[in-house]
Amino acid sequence: MKLMIASDIHGSKYYCEKMLEAYRREGAERLVLLGDILYHGPRNDLPREYDPKAVIEALNGISGEILCVRGNCDTEVDQMVLDFPIMADYAVIFDGSVMYLSHGHIYGEDDPPKGLRGGALICGHTHIPKCEEKNGYVYINPGSVSIPKEGSRHSYIIYENGEYIWKDLKNGAEYRRRKLD
Repeated sequence: MKLMIASDIHGSKYYCEKMLEAYRREGAERLVLLGDILYHGPRNDLPREYDPKAVIEALNGISGEILCVRGNCDTEVDQMVLDFPIMADYAVIFDGSVMYLSHGHIYGEDDPPKGLRGGALICGHTHIPKCEEKNGYVYINPGSVSIPKEGSRHSYIIYENGEYIWKDLKNGAEYRRRKLD
């Protein structure tokens, strides 16, 4: 199973297009979105080419390939215009080990789901790429597609065969890798 994992588009037409170009180039089977799809949020500046309607159109074009969880900026109104489910607070994927997906504002680095043992907790929300051993699991964050923070890159993760690979959205260059046992 090959997945592309991305987060925090925040309504940027420009970075949504770049993300979809990377998705096609990578040949992933599914695009996993960790929330904050359309709205930029009150704490963020407007991202480059803020155009939520264009993001809606682009993502609806591949709706059957998207698995998404709800971010803190995603609402029921957003769900009305998107052709794929976005309102789940979490999702779980099993591929030899467990991948627990959440945006990070309910279940995140500082508030993991109770009883999480083994595998990975994969969240966005902070806009900062991260990979860190925690109490019995690995916390993974792909960073942000459109509004990276703390000097990080516009980035995403490719997951394949138990390995997570962080890549720069601008050129697809790998900059971190982690294999889970």
